[in-house]
Amino acid sequence: MSRKRVLITGAAGFLGSHLCDRFIKEGFHVIGMDNLITGDLRNIEHLFKLEQFEFYHHDVSKFIHVPGELHYLLHFASPASPIDYLKIPIQTLKVGSLGTHNCLGLAKAKGARMLIASTSEVYGDPLVHPQTEEYWGNVNPVGPRGVYDEAKRFQEAMTMAYHTFHGLETRIVRIFNTYGPRMRLNDGRALPAFIGQALRGEDLTVFGDGSQTRSFCYVDDLIEGIYRLLLSDYAQPVNIGNPVEITLKEFAEEVIKLTGTAQKIVFKPLPKDDPKQRKPDISKAQALLNWEPKVSRADGLRMTYDYFKNLPPEELIKQPKEFYGATKLG
Repeated sequence: MSRKRVLITGAAGFLGSHLCDRFIKEGFHVIGMDNLITGDLRNIEHLFKLEQFEFYHHDVSKFIHVPGELHYLLHFASPASPIDYLKIPIQTLKVGSLGTHNCLGLAKAKGARMLIASTSEVYGDPLVHPQTEEYWGNVNPVGPRGVYDEAKRFQEAMTMAYHTFHGLETRIVRIFNTYGPRMRLNDGRALPAFIGQALRGEDLTVFGDGSQTRSFCYVDDLIEGIYRLLLSDYAQPVNIGNPVEITLKEFAEEVIKLTGTAQKIVFKPLPKDDPKQRKPDISKAQALLNWEPKVSRADGLRMTYDYFKNLPPEELIKQPKEFYGATKLG
């Protein structure tokens, strides 16, 4: 019996690489695609020796061709860190618009089911808490985060248009803050920034007064939710994240305790449009997918810290001098 074939864009990134691992484990033939602007081949180099894995170095914002059958397509190509999307705003908009359109066209031509990686950033700085899938959001389209937020909102609209107009099988996952091995220490988000500062003996930087909240989901839990959503029959957006909420000040204190360092917490002005609250309502995922996170933050942090502290020493010096607050991935 031949293996089912899945294309994963953004395959060399944090989430894309973990998805490659999961689908290999499930017996699929995995086709990875990445232009490596923010991805890293080291995340997937362990797969290159496998017959059931192949890799295309390609930008999905340009025409995509994949020979042979294709059963599933997961579109995870996109910068997800403010450090990245403020540096490459046009590419961020293009991968969410042109890239999504190209992937949808390929899925339609192949008769494949397509899942897109959306984000809690579609809710903006939310006026509803916790955030349900029915909430339309509070987004500034011309603010510094607009290139990412609106790219993802357009991505959802385009995907639903293909679903309703062409009858394409589509799935939409809204990803909340996720962490774990293979995150980049230098991408500017709270967890790698805090751990990187602790490992270098620097004080931990918290933006604002630290009262803003996030809800951190360990990567293995997220991948399980995505896998279940792909194989479900539900086409509307679904939140996948951990609803256990914590302030960023408390989170920084947890990292200091975990690392056993003596650093202080220093406070800097809150970046423009940085969300004050982030907490997913996961009722839909629980009801439709029988999914909820299993890994505690204490266990997940420990595994993530073990990964970071074993990186080569030169990785530690790549942390930017300034980073854009604590945001989410997706």
